[in-house]
Amino acid sequence: MPVDPVPVDADVPAAVAGLARTLRSAGVDATSDRLAAAVEALTLLDPTSRDDVYWAGRIAFCASPDDVARYDRVFAAVFDGVRMLGPEPTAEPGLRVVPSLAVPGDAGTTGPAGDPRPAAASHLESLRHRDLADLDDTDRQAALALLTPLTVVGETRPHRRTRPAGHGPVDRHRTLRRTLRAGGEPVAPSSVRRRRRPRRVVLLVDVSGSMAPYADAFVRFAHVTRRARGPRTEVFTLGTRLTRVTRELSHRDPTLAAAAVAAAVPDWSGGTRLGELVKAFLDTWGRRGMARGAVVVVMSDGWERGDATLLGEQMRLLRRLAHRVVWANPRAGRPGFAPLAAGMAAALPSVDDLVAGHSVDALQRLARTVVGDRA
Repeated sequence: MPVDPVPVDADVPAAVAGLARTLRSAGVDATSDRLAAAVEALTLLDPTSRDDVYWAGRIAFCASPDDVARYDRVFAAVFDGVRMLGPEPTAEPGLRVVPSLAVPGDAGTTGPAGDPRPAAASHLESLRHRDLADLDDTDRQAALALLTPLTVVGETRPHRRTRPAGHGPVDRHRTLRRTLRAGGEPVAPSSVRRRRRPRRVVLLVDVSGSMAPYADAFVRFAHVTRRARGPRTEVFTLGTRLTRVTRELSHRDPTLAAAAVAAAVPDWSGGTRLGELVKAFLDTWGRRGMARGAVVVVMSDGWERGDATLLGEQMRLLRRLAHRVVWANPRAGRPGFAPLAAGMAAALPSVDDLVAGHSVDALQRLARTVVGDRA
């Protein structure tokens, strides 16, 4: 069984990501959801303690007794020689043992008395704020895992139906029925309020070449939104053509969902014609009701290879149909950003909220914006 080598100077989150990859090769269903749970658990535990790392991984990755046996063997191989608390494991014959893993942190980053725990926690925190385009593959996967616990609820809208309430407008019919049951004697008036239903959220995700460093994170954000809101979420990709990927994102596991989207989108990392594709969305889906009263989120850097005037016209039409239009631009998180790209400048007058989308923290703030919290 292959074992992913862990660099001597690697940090604990990277080591846990390597552990997950090795577990998958050993037959354990170490999905991205479970990796995110293990990383999240380590933020509450001591990432320099072998016992804490072991139990965080065991609880997150193991779903059966067979998984526990495999997990013990792989953990012993991957973490052999790590200077952490707890008994040193003995690697099973046949597993190639990786070199010792140094405890994260150095003299410049450790806390009082050389405690390395603040360094491990600060690395996880730094991943939330770093530009995704600046991360290597290992750190990017760890950053994407931090998006899994995200919850995107969305706004609600009044429904035509009503329900009884403790206060509010008088429910005349219910009050009259209670009066009749009381033989005509006066009764306290009954109140009513309108039911509320979640607004639809529509995500238009740019997967063109200029968005390559961010497309995976945007698809992960779309997957989290789809899982949290179910059928009240619709997702499309924008490239050289418009592709509806709502069904592909119905997979529970984000890795399988991302693979399904990649297989369904023929123009990944190609060009983009935003104006034509927004028009295609409106003509085929939006005018028929999908965009009406919805929160529409465009996730793009605004680079338009086609006619920017057409994009401006279609965005004005979209704004008339939608409840709110949010634009997440990864370049908006950079110092000195100005919406000078032709597509972005043409769309901006029709955008209610322009937010950054370059980091995990920015995507978490985007989630709050979709909910309606603009603070």
